Amino acid sequence: MAKKIVTLGEIMLRLSPPGYNRVVLTNQFDATYGGSEANVAISLSRFGKSIAHVTKVPEHAVGQAVVDHLRRHGVDSSFVLRGGERLGVYYLENGVSMRSPQVIYDRKGAAFAEASVSEYDIDSILSDADWFHVSGITPALSDSCAELTTRFMTAARKKGITTSIDLNYRKKLWSREKAVQTLMPLCRLSDVCIGADASLLSSSMDVQHDDVAAVQPLLAAMQKEFGFRYIVTTVRVSHSASDNDWSAVCYDGSSFHASRQYAIRIVDRVGGGDGFAAGLIYGLHSGWSLSESTDFATAAGALKHTIPGDINLVTVDEVNELMRGDGSGKVQR
Repeated sequence: MAKKIVTLGEIMLRLSPPGYNRVVLTNQFDATYGGSEANVAISLSRFGKSIAHVTKVPEHAVGQAVVDHLRRHGVDSSFVLRGGERLGVYYLENGVSMRSPQVIYDRKGAAFAEASVSEYDIDSILSDADWFHVSGITPALSDSCAELTTRFMTAARKKGITTSIDLNYRKKLWSREKAVQTLMPLCRLSDVCIGADASLLSSSMDVQHDDVAAVQPLLAAMQKEFGFRYIVTTVRVSHSASDNDWSAVCYDGSSFHASRQYAIRIVDRVGGGDGFAAGLIYGLHSGWSLSESTDFATAAGALKHTIPGDINLVTVDEVNELMRGDGSGKVQR
């Protein structure tokens, strides 16, 4: 029986004004569902991997819609708990030109954030897994979520399961000081780190994340400090909210590799990093080299920026087409 990948994290209802309208002006919202680890899970499922997502949703119809959302994309929802008062919500106002995207969270008291660690049978959930993934968002949601993340990571390491963490930091969820205090121990439990965060090493370290050469010393320092098998980070050059250059660099403890750079006209930036993470995990889980996996991840993340919604609705073939150089936008007949 094939081993599965397990992801852990909250799923929220996403409400966005159509197009580039503003929240204060709109009288309607486009509704979908999203959350970092769930986005990764769905992308991996669409790439053909066996995957289960762990979360908690209310028992009402909106909670069921979340479960249906996972199932529609082939994600195992067996470990989705039911209960709690509400589903978290976030409002996304798309950016354009010089106006940046804006996110408003309405997630306090959400079912997953208030779930008890004792509700999850961690050993059972991980019994036939060979990869566990979480992001830095999950431990930010509550003390119980931080404990739950630590329990999963610890159990996975004891079982010899590969662990990965995406160090995405959300300043609207917690302070930088608490993030560093919580994420440092989690990094020591991680085999693969996605994202480089200088504050985990020194509060005075200033690193420009829009330059491949500048970020390499940070990758090397973090790899040495935390013992990651691999560390990979995206490099984004933002010309405006509409146009970015996008690439990545990886490090395996001995050598660096920089991916191709893609010039992106952005339709929806949210989920780009999740598309990248899914692409990286897909490659490494398939037995590819770190450089091959990073190249695939960069192309996958680039494509996500062209798709509305949180999830990366592309196939392996479409990613490979872009990697072969077909980014012209010509009609595929």
